[in-house]
Amino acid sequence: MASLADRMRGNGRIAAGLLLNLLVSICIVFLNKWIYVHHGFPNMSLTLVHFVVTWLGLYICQKLDIFAPKSLPPSKLLLLALSFCGFVVFTNLSLQNNTIGTYQLAKAMTTPVIIVIQTLCYKKTFSTKIQLTLIPITLGVILNSYYDVKFNFLGMVFAALGVLVTSLYQVWVGAKQHELQVNSMQLLYYQAPMSSAMLLVAVPFFEPVFGEGGIFGPWSVSALLMVLLSGGIAFMVNLSIYWIIGNTSPVTYNMFGHFKFCITLFGGYVLFKDPLSINQGLGMLCTLFGILTYTHLKLSEQEGSKSKLVQRP
Repeated sequence: MASLADRMRGNGRIAAGLLLNLLVSICIVFLNKWIYVHHGFPNMSLTLVHFVVTWLGLYICQKLDIFAPKSLPPSKLLLLALSFCGFVVFTNLSLQNNTIGTYQLAKAMTTPVIIVIQTLCYKKTFSTKIQLTLIPITLGVILNSYYDVKFNFLGMVFAALGVLVTSLYQVWVGAKQHELQVNSMQLLYYQAPMSSAMLLVAVPFFEPVFGEGGIFGPWSVSALLMVLLSGGIAFMVNLSIYWIIGNTSPVTYNMFGHFKFCITLFGGYVLFKDPLSINQGLGMLCTLFGILTYTHLKLSEQEGSKSKLVQRP
């Protein structure tokens, strides 16, 4: 009974982490799009604010004894810090230069890219049934995004780079937590300031720093409040991503990302009366079918692995 209770508590924690990630991820997509469109805040500067607020949030957490920092060699975190910069910058550039539909459609390719990377570089194997669940999920996202997709060359370049770097980043997050034997907060606590320093050096080469349109320019109070709010939400997004990947897997996190996409569309229809076509409705059902099938197969595989361990003499 104790093992069953422990398993239920563990599943409850994972469900809570997924729910938090769902809420903050949806919030930050629309909030960042609002900041780009209505305030014109520069992309890399906004990312830098996200990194700094994330580090400050973790600094406060460790001062409150929520977690204990663990000394880590900077060389072990260099590639992760670089990929973190690329992940956020290219994702935001994709969102800035594409419609939300195109942005989401590109993100759907992250899951198969992660599977390819883990198969080729980490010798991880995925059953044929698990691989087949990608078909309804990808088809569903394509149907959902069909009427909002407007291709442009620059947007597609940023989207493609975003998919590649995001896939590498998510694989490395899980790999580093296991390699260095650290939890999500301990890893992000050291990696966030490294990424902030890298971006601080790069920002002046791509965006103004002072004056009109610069990070230290004459922004309105409402713009600054929105940017700070975005930073606070980014802290929760980053922390929940690390926690989910550390406690599940990069593929599982991406499957959940497709579910978030469906919820975002449905929420827009219910709350803001956004049009929802029959094709999009079918796409949502198709995506949800793939996610539920993946979840069922993954749980079955885990139960099978546990049974083999118990039976082994």
